[in-house]
Amino acid sequence: MASEKQNTVGNEYNAEQIQVLEGLEPVRKRPGMYIGSTSSRGLHHLVYEIVDNSVDEALAGYCSHIQVKIREDNSIEVLDDGRGMPVDEHPKMHKSAMEVIMTVLHAGGKFGDGGYKVSGGLHGVGASVVNALSEYMQVESMRNGHIYRQEYSRGKKTCEVTIVGDCGNKTGTHTIFRPDPDIFDETVFSFETLQARLREMAFLNKGLKITLEDERGDKKKKEVYCYEGGIKEYVQFQNKNKTPIHDSIIYYEVVKKDSEVEVALQWTDGYSENIFSYANNINTVEGGAHLVGFKTALTKVFNDYARKAKILKDKDPDLDGDDVREGLTAIVSVKLSEPQFEGQTKTKLGNASMRTLVDSATKEELMAFLEENPNQARIIVDKCIKAGRAREAARKARELARRKTALDSTSLPGKLADCSEKDPALSELFIVEGDSAGGSAKEGRDRRTQAILPLRGKILNVEKARLDRMLASDTIKDMITAFGCGIGKDFDASKLRYHKIIIMSDADVDGAHIRTLMLTLFFRYMPQLIEDGYIYAAQPPLFRCTVGKDMRYTYSDAEQEKTLAEMAKLYPGKKIDIQRYKGLGEMDATQLWETTMDPAHRTLVQITIDDVARADQIFTTLMGDKVPPRKQFIEENAQYAQLDF
Repeated sequence: MASEKQNTVGNEYNAEQIQVLEGLEPVRKRPGMYIGSTSSRGLHHLVYEIVDNSVDEALAGYCSHIQVKIREDNSIEVLDDGRGMPVDEHPKMHKSAMEVIMTVLHAGGKFGDGGYKVSGGLHGVGASVVNALSEYMQVESMRNGHIYRQEYSRGKKTCEVTIVGDCGNKTGTHTIFRPDPDIFDETVFSFETLQARLREMAFLNKGLKITLEDERGDKKKKEVYCYEGGIKEYVQFQNKNKTPIHDSIIYYEVVKKDSEVEVALQWTDGYSENIFSYANNINTVEGGAHLVGFKTALTKVFNDYARKAKILKDKDPDLDGDDVREGLTAIVSVKLSEPQFEGQTKTKLGNASMRTLVDSATKEELMAFLEENPNQARIIVDKCIKAGRAREAARKARELARRKTALDSTSLPGKLADCSEKDPALSELFIVEGDSAGGSAKEGRDRRTQAILPLRGKILNVEKARLDRMLASDTIKDMITAFGCGIGKDFDASKLRYHKIIIMSDADVDGAHIRTLMLTLFFRYMPQLIEDGYIYAAQPPLFRCTVGKDMRYTYSDAEQEKTLAEMAKLYPGKKIDIQRYKGLGEMDATQLWETTMDPAHRTLVQITIDDVARADQIFTTLMGDKVPPRKQFIEENAQYAQLDF
């Protein structure tokens, strides 16, 4: 066969072509395989890897305080009061256990039965990976009355393990590392990003004290997180800008053998569900067995209770899972000795035993709460019943829309100027603020791949509306129809007609509000579009600077200052005409194409979600009913606003 004869000189594939990467070289060669990316997300992941090791000590009962510090030189320092890293000679490697942990992949106490019953790391490679990706690292272990130290550079030791002092009865591990600028796109740590993760860890491990300090310049600040109430306080924190409909946060904890289930939940008067699930402190964003067990039991308990209490009559239909979870904030946290993670991002728990454990715990504990608190139970059930009626109204509205579409000559909204390309991967939809800008966009676009849907005015704030009211909005219906993928239970990502949905609004306060309203719609009702990377925001220019035939567009105040300085040097004494764009409608079709729509020159911002819990809080603050939290947010962030005078 021809394919068998291709192994000739110049195209050989033999032992010489097999590249062997020794030590931590694979990590430096392919860092994305170990920390996800070399962007800001990967940079902060380094800190989490080290902190996770300290949290494992806390889970084992040996650590009560973890201190994290961003030092003046932007290096990271982590100190815990655990047992200290082992330093005795490793029986197989014949070198200090500290050196093995720090320089050998897959070496640590998370494998086998000897180290930790429960650990938070997915792969057990944390410390060595951080070492490989740091230009400098120093580790100290306090145990046996001594302080042992070893230093490293880019994964390789620069000295032997040495005793550098005495520690008395103190124990713990002290780590300092500085990320390698040759690896990372940026090396500046964000206090707010670390704050969100460390606060989450403190919530998930009740009683554990975590301190975060920033020593840099005038940014010096310090936060201390310690929650004796654990995930009960987490629910309270998530609901701080919402209005709970019952007093008590429902909480239960069940421990069986090497497995533990903790659940805290509370209903609010809102319409979105927010359930955050964790396994060994890892945020299981794709859910898994424990989440399935919780949801299944939740629905059954409420139907059983409502029937037993005669709130639901014999003729009434059962409550749907969506009805029961409307307005619910819940934390489902499980801890187990041998977690099996699966899914695209390895954050879906596969252990079937956890479904059974969470299911049985929820049925028993939640039913007991409802029976012991009939007044609170009645309030929650009444909300579920109202949600069911709204869901039924929304279903009828969808069916009516489908029948109307079937009779209509075209199923797409009349305002939509569609593209000729039928491959979603090559098609993009611009959702354009205003009829004037919509007209320019239609005229200036690439008709083959670019579709335009103009919007008149602001869309409904779905944070304050149920699904039935949302589906009564013509503007939102037009968007859903144009997308083609449906919504809610009808959502099917494979039917999406465009793989780039681009929000194009004015570069002013109203434009920002419209963009936020649309992002609220996507986050609450079509989050998979964000998760799959299909949602973007266009970046129209703020200024146009012209001298003769030299015309330049700028997209920020900093870029504008730089451009003006350059043009003043190129054209001394000549007047620079400056136009400040306050709206897309001020640009003609050619200008809109050149600045905002042409793939060769435009700037698009892809919308992503790094922290779902934090995103939920921000949308609640900005778009919810409560004014004081929104006022506080505006006051705290006013310094970042760009104002025209």
